[in-house]
Amino acid sequence: MKKLILLMALPLAAFFYQDHRPTLYIIGDSTVQNGKGKGDGSLWGWGSFLGESFDTTRIAVRNFALGGRSSRTFITEGHWDKVLEQLKPGDYVIMQFGHNDGGPLDDTARARGTLKGLGDSTRDIYNPIMKKNETVHTYGWYMRKYVADTKAKGAAAIICSPIPRNMFKDDKVLRNGADYGGWSRETAASTGAYFIDLNTLIADQYDRLGADSVKNFFPGDHTHTNEAGARLNAAAVVTGIRQLPNLSLAKFLR
Repeated sequence: MKKLILLMALPLAAFFYQDHRPTLYIIGDSTVQNGKGKGDGSLWGWGSFLGESFDTTRIAVRNFALGGRSSRTFITEGHWDKVLEQLKPGDYVIMQFGHNDGGPLDDTARARGTLKGLGDSTRDIYNPIMKKNETVHTYGWYMRKYVADTKAKGAAAIICSPIPRNMFKDDKVLRNGADYGGWSRETAASTGAYFIDLNTLIADQYDRLGADSVKNFFPGDHTHTNEAGARLNAAAVVTGIRQLPNLSLAKFLR
């Protein structure tokens, strides 16, 4: 009898302890979460530090970003489905893809590339990693899917342009407004998603700091940041959130 009473009480107890906070989901590549997000090799992504700027008694922050993924493979490998299973009305999804989208479509190492641009072009390939036929779309197509799926769940979509790499020319860091940065902006405009021009926000700081200082953020290559670089990038994301007047996410910032 005692066991029966306990079993009957469990659903009621679960109801009272249910977490009713909205959730901010973060998705992206290794510049958003490197490795397991524990600083292996002194490398960090900005998503690992974004939660520190939020009042987590009022909002949950969950980083689902995964190294090596493109806007395509984050979907085709099932990572996006894991977010969608939990996404609910009032939640937020902030996304940054593009660093890995320029790779080959069907190589035997990664097979993660997307077609360039925003259109509806497709290419049918055989994926040697997944060992099946696949129709590959443009970067814009995949980004539009993220936004559409997010909105269908009653959540808010926020697109970030990809962070700049440590690549300077004539004392100015190279920007990506002509490709993935521009395409991400246009996707946000066409879908009604919120847009943070993260590339510009960070590049402006890099230009002020200069190449000699910026190189200290990149211990291994020109793409992946250490903790100091990741924290600078996370602060730029927060700045972008504050600059969006109609984004209710800002009310959860500390």
